[in-house]
Amino acid sequence: MADTTVLHTLERGLQVLEAVAAADGAATAKVLSRQLGIKIGTCYHLLRTLVAGGYLIRLPGGRYDVGPRAASLSRHLQRRSGPSPELALILTRLHNKTHETSYIAGWHHGTLTLQHFLSGLHTLNVGNLDVGYTGSMHARASCKAVLAFLPEEQVAAMFDGVPMEPVTPNTITDYEALTADLSAIRRRGYAMDLEEFSPGVCCVAAPFFGESGVPAGAFTVSVPQPRFVERQAWLIKEVREAAVMASGLLRTGRLVVPTPEPSGCATRDVS
Repeated sequence: MADTTVLHTLERGLQVLEAVAAADGAATAKVLSRQLGIKIGTCYHLLRTLVAGGYLIRLPGGRYDVGPRAASLSRHLQRRSGPSPELALILTRLHNKTHETSYIAGWHHGTLTLQHFLSGLHTLNVGNLDVGYTGSMHARASCKAVLAFLPEEQVAAMFDGVPMEPVTPNTITDYEALTADLSAIRRRGYAMDLEEFSPGVCCVAAPFFGESGVPAGAFTVSVPQPRFVERQAWLIKEVREAAVMASGLLRTGRLVVPTPEPSGCATRDVS
């Protein structure tokens, strides 16, 4: 039998660390105690321990924020699981052109993971979507863009016995409906999330491919629904262009940026 022993003190300590990180320097012991359902005395003890270890720092007024050791862990994680500098450059280009919240997702230890994002001029509140997020693959444009180009048996194995929980009223929760959506994505070359993951937010994503032709990840932009309706065709064009650039980079090792000429024939090599 597998060992199911859990160190609850460690578990609570990690919960406190995550809650402090999410609070952007506004967390206090009393707030954390209520939020996490931890006794105030235990909460203070955990906070003191995390401060002593350098994972948190205590600010004036009894507030807490992330400390240097937690920041170091974050940097190590991003370096190991984040996109290459060249792919990050393409993401930055997409963000600078659209001024919308832009994401890149890719594989990390066999799991499709949100690797990096740049916030748009109008910050969106998209649930708990953050670097390292792997959930709700049936509801997110980035995941569907990649799933559409995987072998059908591989996709079926991913969802076998896994409930497709509704995230919003628009979420696809039936596997046959999902496979029909993936088929449409394959035909047109991009995926959309029309308020399927977050109410009032629409996304468009396009996959990019490695040298072997296997989907390596996807670029995505998230946009408030009214603005998405206005700019949909242009956003699709920009996201697909980013994906084409990434595919070319992974295939040839060179980053080629399209020039703005209407003919679309000329390119500029920036390798």
